[in-house]
Amino acid sequence: MKIRTAADLEAKKQAGLRKLQPGKPRIAVGLATCGKAVGGAKVYERLHEIIGTDNPDIDLSLVGCIGYCCEEPLVNITLPGKPLVILQKVTADDAEEIVRAVEEGGVPEGKALCRIPSWDHVTGCTLTYGEGFERIIPAYKDVPFFSHQKKVVLRNAGLINPEDIDEYIAVGGYAAAQKALTGMTPDAIIEEVEKSGLRGRGGAGFPTGLKWRITRDAKTDKKYIICNADEGDPGAYMNRNEMESDPHMLIEGMIIGAYAMGAAEGLIYIRAEYPLAIRRLGIAIGQAREYGLLGEEVFGTGFSFDIGIATGAGAFVCGESTALVASIEGRAGRPRPRPPRLTDIGGGLFGYPTDLNNVETWCNVPVIISNGSGWYARIGAKGNSGTKVFSLVGKVDRVGLVEVPLGTSLNTIVFEIGNGGAGGKKVKAVQTGGPSGGCIPVRLFDTPVDYESLNRVGSIMGSGGLVV
Repeated sequence: MKIRTAADLEAKKQAGLRKLQPGKPRIAVGLATCGKAVGGAKVYERLHEIIGTDNPDIDLSLVGCIGYCCEEPLVNITLPGKPLVILQKVTADDAEEIVRAVEEGGVPEGKALCRIPSWDHVTGCTLTYGEGFERIIPAYKDVPFFSHQKKVVLRNAGLINPEDIDEYIAVGGYAAAQKALTGMTPDAIIEEVEKSGLRGRGGAGFPTGLKWRITRDAKTDKKYIICNADEGDPGAYMNRNEMESDPHMLIEGMIIGAYAMGAAEGLIYIRAEYPLAIRRLGIAIGQAREYGLLGEEVFGTGFSFDIGIATGAGAFVCGESTALVASIEGRAGRPRPRPPRLTDIGGGLFGYPTDLNNVETWCNVPVIISNGSGWYARIGAKGNSGTKVFSLVGKVDRVGLVEVPLGTSLNTIVFEIGNGGAGGKKVKAVQTGGPSGGCIPVRLFDTPVDYESLNRVGSIMGSGGLVV
């Protein structure tokens, strides 16, 4: 079925809601790379052996990663009328106990990390699960790792099946694209992005709306947009998880951007070391084409757009924009002097004006269009709107993906969310910005994490790796 109207989208939303809340117990295993690396696939296989296929009493599914990577494998249990419960450090040997508890209307309390009575998916959808287990399982908001976070980009990660487009639509997915393509002009979209204050999340912090306007204004019959998913900084895996856990979010952002800038073709440049992300992006692109969200006449309009995947060989330098374009064109991935810029005629892919944004930048676009630039601009700090996703790694007690409003201090991230040094050891410094960044000593941890403040202490934002 091709989605052409709001009614078509609503029908798919209802189908997705029936999967997320099927009226019977649902068990979902976290199967992003971090979960699979510590046995998540074995947990899923054992649960499948016990539950079987098309079980009338229990649904078995998969989800991405909610960010608490050091507690993987994670398993979600949803009982009708009860809160969603996340189990931590689950092994295949726990599978029988999990199924037995679910069949009896409960959960294995000793494995419970937290409960989620309801969840705001940000794009106009709040799922209400229910109440219960208050005395024995802490609420999500009371878990220290989560309590200081604000989920915007990671709003769906670890809660929906990344290989099922219906579940993405169920939580508000593609509604922003429909709003943009059927109810907004390209200039109005760009104006919203400009007013939101969104800056490039790849590290440079260039105003996204300005880059889009420059590309839009280029006088040429052909333009490209590119997603830079060549995440190469040591310890950084934010983009990998965003693509593995919620690939349709990226696709939707690119659809909106392509319409605004007048591009008919888009490419996602991703390193070959991300096989799961590549596979899930391929699945998501295929599903979007099947539903008519990519291809000819998107949403029944005169706009046509499609996305391809270009796989890089893993050279760090290909994260630089001109080297990335050279790699796509089949040349050696070497940076070249600018001008011409990618947005200039003669400077972009195959000589055509090209807009390049990284994964996280594209992923912010649907929420800006859905909720408005004013809503987005109120998050974060002056001149640094929105949230930023960081991979908190190294000698820190709680390793994982952290999403906080820009302007949050390093103290909050490292000590409140990360719980300080691993094994109770003293933290000396944190490196931000990858190889091009710097090490910030603990005495400067009151520094707000924003583009200008990090520059003042001799480092940079980078793409979001924080190595303790």
